[in-house]
Amino acid sequence: MAIYTDQIGNSISLASKPIRIVSLVPSQTELLYDLGLDKEVIGITAFCVHPRHWFQSKTRVGGTKKVHIEQVKQLQPDLIIANKEENAKEQVDELAAHFPVWTSNISHLRQALQMIEAIGTITGTTEKACHLAEKINSRFDQLTRPQKKWRTGYLIWRQPYMTIGGDTFIHDMLTRCGFENIFGDLQRYPSITVEEIKNRHCQLLLLSSEPFPFKQQHINELQQQLPSTKILLADGEMFSWYGSRLLLAPAYFELLIEGLSDCGIE
Repeated sequence: MAIYTDQIGNSISLASKPIRIVSLVPSQTELLYDLGLDKEVIGITAFCVHPRHWFQSKTRVGGTKKVHIEQVKQLQPDLIIANKEENAKEQVDELAAHFPVWTSNISHLRQALQMIEAIGTITGTTEKACHLAEKINSRFDQLTRPQKKWRTGYLIWRQPYMTIGGDTFIHDMLTRCGFENIFGDLQRYPSITVEEIKNRHCQLLLLSSEPFPFKQQHINELQQQLPSTKILLADGEMFSWYGSRLLLAPAYFELLIEGLSDCGIE
C-alpha cells in the first residue's frame, strides 16, 4: 500500500498502480496522454479538448465545475485527478468519500513541475514525468526576456471585465515573459473597469482566448476607449495550462515578445 499526499495536504492510499483514471482538469488530462496513459484514462470533462481523439472517444463526465457525480461512480475509477481552483470543492469532497482523489493546487511554475512529477510517481510513469519536467524547466530557463518590463493587463472575462491577481498561475507566466501585471497587487480574479485599466497606465492589454473567447471585435471595442494601449489576443492555454502544454509555452512567449518589438512600447 502506497500513500501519496496531494498539493492541498490530503493523502490517498493506493494498493497498486491505478488502471482506471478519471481526470477533471483539462491541462492534466493532456499530461496523462503525454505520459502514455491512453488505456488507463477512462473519463474526462467536456473541456478536456486535448488530445482531440480523447475528447471524441473518452467518456465525458460533465464540466469542470459541474461534474456528473453519478456518471463518475458508474465508471468506478481507482484514481480521480482534480484541481483546487478548477473543480468545485463540494463535488471533490463527495467524490473523495468514494474514491481516491489527488488534487493539485498550482499558482506558479515550480508547483506545476512538482505536480507533473507527482502524477508520474502515482501512475508509474516516473521516468517520463521527470524528463518532461526537466525539459519544461530548461526551456523556461532559456526564455529570452525583454530588458524593460511592459505594464500589462490580462483579461479573462467580459461583462464584467475580469483580470488576474498576483497570486495566480497566469501572473507567474506574465512575470516570466518580462511583463509587469498592473493588477498584481490584487488577488485571484477581480472584476475591473476600463477606467481602472486606464488609470494604471496600461501599455499592453492581452485578451485571453479562455475562459471567455475574446475576438478581434473586442479589441476594436476596447481600443476606442484605450487609444494609447496596445491590445492583442492571447492564447489562454499557453498562459494558464500547467501540464505538458508548458513545453510549448516558452516558444509562444518568445514569438509574442518579438512581435511587440515594433509596437513602440518603451
